[in-house]
Amino acid sequence: MLGEKLRFGAFIAPFHPIEENPTLAIQRDLELVQWMDQLGYDEAWIGEHHSAAYELIASPEVFIAAAAERTKHIRLGTGVSSLPYHHPLMLADRINQLDHMTRGRVMFGVGPGALVSDAFMMGIPPSKQRDRMDEALDVLVPLLRGETVTHKSDWFELANARLQMTPYSRPSVEIAVASQVSPTGARAAGKHGAGLLSLGATSTGGFNALASNWAVAEEQAREHGQTMDRRAWRLVGPMHIAETREQAMADVRFGLEKWIYYFREIANLPIVPADAENPVEALINSGMAVIGTPDDAAAKIQQLLDESKGFGAFLFMAHNWADWTATKKSYELFARYVAPRFQDLNVNRQASMDWVKSNKAEFTGQMQAAVGARIVQHMMEKGSENIRPEIVEMITGAAAAKPPGE
Repeated sequence: MLGEKLRFGAFIAPFHPIEENPTLAIQRDLELVQWMDQLGYDEAWIGEHHSAAYELIASPEVFIAAAAERTKHIRLGTGVSSLPYHHPLMLADRINQLDHMTRGRVMFGVGPGALVSDAFMMGIPPSKQRDRMDEALDVLVPLLRGETVTHKSDWFELANARLQMTPYSRPSVEIAVASQVSPTGARAAGKHGAGLLSLGATSTGGFNALASNWAVAEEQAREHGQTMDRRAWRLVGPMHIAETREQAMADVRFGLEKWIYYFREIANLPIVPADAENPVEALINSGMAVIGTPDDAAAKIQQLLDESKGFGAFLFMAHNWADWTATKKSYELFARYVAPRFQDLNVNRQASMDWVKSNKAEFTGQMQAAVGARIVQHMMEKGSENIRPEIVEMITGAAAAKPPGE
């Protein structure tokens, strides 16, 4: 029996260098989701950011509404909605509307907010962000199930609050909580039985935290009468692949160093040491990124499966390291040659090919016998004197040789 298919998709922050036309950059993000939909990817998650100039999308809901009209199958998630930045009723209403507009294709990813600069502009103390995420999630879960909620907080209030429309998805849209190295996201996911979005799963800290964070989520789930589903666990990491490692390395010269600069100097996440002589090689050697071939990508996913003991989806961290043509090619190569290995897409094809090959002699003999019988029938109807000599020779057996190689 075939098991669950491992799903694939992208986590689109997005990342766009400062010198690019921002209007065209967002348009290309939409085109990427369309391309993924054509290639059969399962999911795309869209970020929310309000400062630092690289991660341009302020409203994942607006983006998802546009992307949903341009695609047919791919599911679309907020990746993630920063809960401290929104009144829970307003956010729940927008997500519920998207649930109806997309006919159930929307997913609700949540987190505390990644950029301290965003919180600073809104006067939100960074020390309060995680507490506010937890408090907001406590009311968002029942709201999205169509329940009535009353709650008073020092930063929002709900008085008999209820969504006007019952949810399209039942019991509600799928909810997933962002998690990195700390247990914050895992605890929230376990408390509510939500999915887990493990960001930076291929980094050293994120990779080492996979098993422990899942254990935290399961422990919290037990305490709150919930269950965790590994199919709702998504791991995120950056990859760029090409036909050869040399080509992949050449491709990423387009934008990788700008991406590293943004994380080191602006986002204050030094992914590569500042004194690294070759930032690209340092990134690869750290194990965080795959820059290579489909085989390299498959090896990394297998490593993640072994370490985590199983998860439901792997998401590319979309990064624009390569130009648009090479980026599209990377997604296509993965869909053609990597995804099938983890989705059992060719199991029956291989079994069918092996079966035909192992019975080649019998099938060839039956085919020749059938052809010979039809020739004999023709001779009996027309007379052997009307048959060309080579056909007579075939019937007598001279041409009925054994299959080639036997």
